[in-house]
Amino acid sequence: MSVTVFAPETEARFARARCVADAVLFEGCALHPYRRPTAEHPLRRQVGLLVPPGRSTRGEEEYDFQHTECLMEPGPDATLAVELRFLRARRRTVLRAHADGTFTAVPELRLGDRVLAARDEGTVERVEALATVAELVEGDGVTVDFARPAVQDSEPVLDEDGRGAGMLVRRCEEIHGTLRLSARRLDGPFRLMRLTAVVENTSRWAPADEEAAGRSPVLARSLVATHLLLGLSDGSFLSMTDAPEWARDAIASCRNLHTWPVLAGADGRADVVLSSPVILGDHPAVTPEPPGTPYPLVAADGALTPDGVRAATGAAPAEGFPDEYGIAQPGGGPEPTGGPAPGPLPDQVLVAGRPVRAGSRVRLHPGLRRTDAQDLFLRGRTATVESVLHDVDGSVHLAVTVEDDPGADIRRAQGSFLYFRTDEVAPLEDES
Repeated sequence: MSVTVFAPETEARFARARCVADAVLFEGCALHPYRRPTAEHPLRRQVGLLVPPGRSTRGEEEYDFQHTECLMEPGPDATLAVELRFLRARRRTVLRAHADGTFTAVPELRLGDRVLAARDEGTVERVEALATVAELVEGDGVTVDFARPAVQDSEPVLDEDGRGAGMLVRRCEEIHGTLRLSARRLDGPFRLMRLTAVVENTSRWAPADEEAAGRSPVLARSLVATHLLLGLSDGSFLSMTDAPEWARDAIASCRNLHTWPVLAGADGRADVVLSSPVILGDHPAVTPEPPGTPYPLVAADGALTPDGVRAATGAAPAEGFPDEYGIAQPGGGPEPTGGPAPGPLPDQVLVAGRPVRAGSRVRLHPGLRRTDAQDLFLRGRTATVESVLHDVDGSVHLAVTVEDDPGADIRRAQGSFLYFRTDEVAPLEDES
């Protein structure tokens, strides 16, 4: 086994899946216009969050690992390329400069038409591995330990007259993790194998006062929006939802915890898998960029189908997605442990005993999981629910537009929404 930079052909095969993952996981939602990758991603809708061991938050669907299993038919000399991708939290602190040369941390710094706010940002991290099928089968398979050191940098802030007004300080905390890969041959006439990929956050952190530590230090030592790209140099993967009859029992025995693998190869090929914490169908795709528009759009029409990224918005379910997944209402639900793929998802959810669906009006109460200064301005505002979305752990997210927002119609046309969990909203009393 070796850890290296992928060859150009591997990079090309992963490009499509990366684009989907950027749009769905890094930018926030399947129905969001995809923005070209940037160095910084504000951390808001934090799916795929792997927290440090022992820091799983009570009452929230957060864990310190992901466990992926899928079936593959590799060629005799096949090599498996694996790319682990996640956002690493970076805290941006805003300091105000004083005449005596000292600095004070402030929530925001206003400079003319600019407002610099303290917030958590995310930078993209990659862990790459190549392994032959023989290495995957031998013993316990392949283990890749990775680490990122703590990093801090600063940037002076100047006012309109070019004088020092403050400082931006960005800091990343040290993180550690492990990627475990293994494969086992299955009985039968075909060269069928079960591939297992486990991602763990192994960061060592024990604050003296856990209650005082708060949410931000946990995020700083977490892997955010964690997902895997798996690619075979020779051979193919089997669909978890449309496998041949002879492989159905083997598919049903696969265990997938806090993630779900789908085929993501270009042109319908089965040589690439994307394992994501958001429910997707096979071959999700980002649509070509329409002429004259600033963003390419993620394909989305409201149903779970094999040819695009989807969300539960009330449309009929796609053929081949049986109603056996068991998505629960807020408060938790069964983990995906293999078998049938996600079934038709409910287009409404109960909040405080009342149904909330597209068109419902709610009041916003961002919770402690939020780290964006913008939430200070959203607390108590009223909003309209645009759609109800679900992830693989049974969590429900509400896409909303804020009332009295002059750009609401544009945001709605683009599918650019804000996202809240059900415990961060309250149905308005005048809603039936």
